[in-house]
Amino acid sequence: MDLPDGATVEELKSRLAAEYPVVQPFLTTLVFAIDDEYIPESQALRDGAHVSLIPPVSGGADLFCVTGEPLDPQALVSLVRKDASGAVALFYGVVRNHSEGRAVERLEYEAHESMALRKLREVGDETRLRYPQTSEIGIWHRTGLLAIGETSLLVAVSSPHRKEAFEACHWAVDRVKAVVPIWKKEHWQGGSAWVEGHPVETPKAAGPKA
Repeated sequence: MDLPDGATVEELKSRLAAEYPVVQPFLTTLVFAIDDEYIPESQALRDGAHVSLIPPVSGGADLFCVTGEPLDPQALVSLVRKDASGAVALFYGVVRNHSEGRAVERLEYEAHESMALRKLREVGDETRLRYPQTSEIGIWHRTGLLAIGETSLLVAVSSPHRKEAFEACHWAVDRVKAVVPIWKKEHWQGGSAWVEGHPVETPKAAGPKA
């Protein structure tokens, strides 16, 4: 791919998105490397550079996702299912056709994507600590415009026993609603409005040392 002198990794991403639309949904999850070293997106590319596009690693990063693409529940279940787990609990958050007496036509979700992804992973870590028997957990959230009946949120939890799977899944869903920076707008005939969310608890500043 030919790029202007001084082009950066960020400009390379923009070209890839424009010329290969099929890869666009995955670009937010990729990191880049040259000569087997990770590089920042602000770095300028040198002539003849062989740039590697690195998808999420460690076998678990795909368990947490913020995407504008439709969610595939079976794919998430396949990621969390373990041979030692006798139960998999799966929650679907689905767009309904009414809210507070109004006929809803569609929903729109926006996210602070990088922070939302980090918070989803934190919810996963918190869930494992709170429910130690959890074998695996995955959380996927949609963004963009969603029609009635489409899935906005998937939370899947595997565990040796059903009780722990149900409880961990329920807790994780509530935690996502409380801490992940994703916002919802309802659209109805003749109007729309953002749905009021829950205040987020911010960390307290450290006090003076004794």
